[in-house]
Amino acid sequence: MKVETYYSHLNGLEFLLVHKRKLWKEIHRVIADADARICQIKVSKEIRTSGKLLFSPTAMNKAIRSGFAHHNWNERRISYWVTPDANLIRNTMLMGAPQQRAEIEHAGLTPLPSYNQTDFVKERVAVEVQFGKYAFSAYDLFVKHPSLLRWRRH
Repeated sequence: MKVETYYSHLNGLEFLLVHKRKLWKEIHRVIADADARICQIKVSKEIRTSGKLLFSPTAMNKAIRSGFAHHNWNERRISYWVTPDANLIRNTMLMGAPQQRAEIEHAGLTPLPSYNQTDFVKERVAVEVQFGKYAFSAYDLFVKHPSLLRWRRH
């Protein structure tokens, strides 16, 4: 596979090139080493392309995941509790998950489990892999990743 284009959000690319050059090279190595040809295993069921071999997003994700694991990049998942009461959420946002749950229950509300997950993280650099579903890219940039900076891991 290859990187076709870049989007440098808040000069992130420039930061990587100057301060995290080794990680930038690892990202490119992982992508270059992922063989897209072996991922062309999904058989189309659509009328116009019936029977045609397509790229399997599952297989492509597996190839990318394997490469990042080889370079010690890990998934990051942060669990927390929420409730419809926005003021209570603001007050519990920086607490650990057990304390969040206790505070929500203490207020007489039902805590709802939630989490944020990032595909690959190493040295505070996050990589999100997206094949299709481009609408979620904005969510990843403006909701999910900034919240990882706010949440403390407990």
